Amino acid sequence: MRLLIISHTPHYLRQDEIVGWGATIREIDYLATLFESVVHLAPLHGEAAPGSAMAYESDRVKLRAVSPAGGERLRDKLSIPWRYPGYARAILQECRSADVIHIRAPANISLLALVLLAFLRQPKLRWAKYAGDWRRDGNEPWSYHFQRWWLARGLHRGLVTVNGRAPRQAAHVRSFLNPCLTDADLEEGVAASQGKELCQPVRMVFVGRMERAKGAGICLEILANLGQAGIVGQLDLIGEGDESTGFEKQARDLGVFANVKFRGGVPRNELGCYYELAHFILLPSESEGWPKVLSEAMAYGVVPLACAVGSIPEYLADFATGAAIKSRDPRLFSEAIQSYLRDIPRWREHSRKAVQAAQQFSYANYLKAVRRLLDLPGSPETVTA
Repeated sequence: MRLLIISHTPHYLRQDEIVGWGATIREIDYLATLFESVVHLAPLHGEAAPGSAMAYESDRVKLRAVSPAGGERLRDKLSIPWRYPGYARAILQECRSADVIHIRAPANISLLALVLLAFLRQPKLRWAKYAGDWRRDGNEPWSYHFQRWWLARGLHRGLVTVNGRAPRQAAHVRSFLNPCLTDADLEEGVAASQGKELCQPVRMVFVGRMERAKGAGICLEILANLGQAGIVGQLDLIGEGDESTGFEKQARDLGVFANVKFRGGVPRNELGCYYELAHFILLPSESEGWPKVLSEAMAYGVVPLACAVGSIPEYLADFATGAAIKSRDPRLFSEAIQSYLRDIPRWREHSRKAVQAAQQFSYANYLKAVRRLLDLPGSPETVTA
């Protein structure tokens, strides 16, 4: 069977090799074990690849590159309609020979693909993954709202997988866990969590885009608040972004620069070194579905402290670990850390529960779930982690 994937996952050329955003690339490598071939229709960017980008390992995966569109600037947004004819041609060409189509939303190219599927007969097997906040109630791009509306009504005539559970969820909408952990990751995480104890300096880690919407600046304020409470903390900020220089200035202004390490983009296979040392992962983000970085860190016994957005409150309650903070107020995050310091056995229990919950996010479980979702024949091959 031939799988067509349509997404906005950024790809780059690095020394004549195509690389892309690591988390998605690794997921697709595993997904490819269920199919004879995979075509990934996604944008190829001209700038230098971030340090966290990686190449496909599976020789079954081929990139059908299209030009990127969209961005924060007005002229970038105006470029989207100009790209749509080219996107449409590529989508229609690839759909002719695909047995299964997998659309990763929300994204500009995904919006177009979802609308086209309302009129196309092939392929008949259709699976859309909504990676954002499925139950978002607030400010967001109109295109995100439209894609949720379209998918909720099944107008693409296929299945939808989402983070968390929604009341009165339609039959074609399925709750699904996003994979991010190999068997080797899980084994390494269990070993790293053994004997880990909460103490000072309190080790915190942030992994994500270095931008205000993700909360990198709030993490610096959390560190400053802990210092004002007489608690020594250390923070690793892992990620890249245009706002990084501003965060370095903010750290100096807050007087916490000596306690912060700006790590930049870190390849996925090196993140374990930071998770192994961390007591808490911080994610004071404006919007999320279920971020993979929480699952990754939890595998190492890191207790998650994240904003109560998307499916984060639901999952953390189910897993009985960490805390879903009801606002982006840094004082609430620092107070949560202080409460753990006053009750270290509680932190130890939450660390243990985090490790247990992380087992659910393995690629082995993911492949089984995809086979059930799509009713695929045969057994998935094993992939060396």
